[in-house]
Amino acid sequence: MEAKVTIQIPEPVVGNGVQSQERIIALLKDPNSYEGVVKQVDMLETHGAMIFLAGEFAYKIKKAVKFPYMDFSTLQKRSDICHHEFDINQPHAPDIYLAVIPITEEADGLLAINGDGQPVEWALKMKRFDQSRILENLPLKELSDIGLARNLALTICNFHKSAPKYVAEDGVKRISLLIDELVESFSQSSSVLGEEAVSNFEHCARHHLEISANFLTSRGQAGFIRRCHGDLHLRNIVLLDDAPVLFDALEFDEDLAKTDTLYDLAFLIMDLDQRGLRNVANIVLNRYLFNSGDVKDLSGLIAMPLFLAIRAGIRCMVSLDRAGQVSGKIARKECQSAQQYFTSALSYLTPQHPILICIGGFSGTGKTTLAEQLAGTLLPQAPGLVHLRSDLERKVLFNRAETDRLEQDGYTLEANKQVYENLLTKARICLTSNQAVVIDAVFSKDWERLLFEDLATECNVPFEGLWLTAEESQMTARVTARKGDASDATAEIVHKQIQSGAGEIHWQEVDASGSKTRTLENALVALNCPDIDTNQCENGEIVEST
Repeated sequence: MEAKVTIQIPEPVVGNGVQSQERIIALLKDPNSYEGVVKQVDMLETHGAMIFLAGEFAYKIKKAVKFPYMDFSTLQKRSDICHHEFDINQPHAPDIYLAVIPITEEADGLLAINGDGQPVEWALKMKRFDQSRILENLPLKELSDIGLARNLALTICNFHKSAPKYVAEDGVKRISLLIDELVESFSQSSSVLGEEAVSNFEHCARHHLEISANFLTSRGQAGFIRRCHGDLHLRNIVLLDDAPVLFDALEFDEDLAKTDTLYDLAFLIMDLDQRGLRNVANIVLNRYLFNSGDVKDLSGLIAMPLFLAIRAGIRCMVSLDRAGQVSGKIARKECQSAQQYFTSALSYLTPQHPILICIGGFSGTGKTTLAEQLAGTLLPQAPGLVHLRSDLERKVLFNRAETDRLEQDGYTLEANKQVYENLLTKARICLTSNQAVVIDAVFSKDWERLLFEDLATECNVPFEGLWLTAEESQMTARVTARKGDASDATAEIVHKQIQSGAGEIHWQEVDASGSKTRTLENALVALNCPDIDTNQCENGEIVEST
């Protein structure tokens, strides 16, 4: 139990809202209020809470405020919401969320932290962590790390898998109400955003809702409406011992928190995209899809442009609200932020044109590296292309971990056919959901290549086939140097592939003998996209692979 420390605090100033908490604030700001040696107390503040950083711990209280969407106006409500916030966050962040404790008034009239008297306020006691390890505060290079992106996707996917499920028939209505709220807000700020642009947003958003309605309804019935994080952006994820930990989940509105898992993920995808990390956002998405393993998440991608637009729109709305509460430079800055988010929201709603790109070549030519680069940067807007990889599909087929090595029985003709059939099924789902796809596999057989050429014809989308080439010595050096990768290729396998050949290749040959950047440049020329800035693809360390 927290030791009782009492301190004389002046009587509160008469008033309501935050003023009624002045005694509490004064108590928590005073280093002498805490057990042990606390030399300084720093305070962080949001529109609904105050956090006091004292020594090794942080104490978070709710402001005595009432908004249309959030009511903390009574002690009982603040007690309830503190306990609720603890309950929804502690299972996923046990090293951060320690307890809910009272601020008490003792018999002598003094206030105490976790005392024996009558509670006059409630606080979340949390383990203090290094603010520089919050993802929003990380240096761009560290935030761009591909390993972090993959770990982040796994963490979020596991969070969603463990979240309570709800059967919801009103998935379309939920999104429609969000669009209504945004349009109303934007209309009131048409002088900032432009009346025609606001009308365009409403038209495009409702069009996207119409074409994704059946999928949203299906996902609601299938249990993809869950008690999600609700506020999943870079500011609410921290690295503890280099592992991403989600915290500060939305606690004040259960209806908002019960939402589609892809809509929850879209907040982070949008946030990364706004930081200029579209390729990292794409890796998070693709690794999430792989970890999920549910094809309904592939078909649900038809709603992702709308989800991203709404997330950007909400950020725009918040900036507009803040601009109305301040003046001068701060107001102009908030208006600029609102315009930027609004422009992004419109770009996410821009019609997408699906394409199927297949990247083939013997092991060690760098197919996965190139596919990963193209997936995040080839298209002009997020979320980019879905990246399907034969090595991962093979491990899924045999129910093996990504880096577990398969023996020859994993590479029989029957197994190969099943891997390509599974890739075909997933690619078809994506393409019919208006989602562009890039696939990397060896594609050394005519029937394998023809399978996907025919799929593009079936789905009436453009097809691009790239065949990567390199010297045998380069390929063997690459596969020998690989560590922690899904590919089972060895130097011997490379030699056998070359000896067997690939028949007559009709796909465009791409020289992959140079660096990954040079291979990317060669591929972009082959795809008739030479003007794309390859520097966009170089955020993070993408390991050379198959």
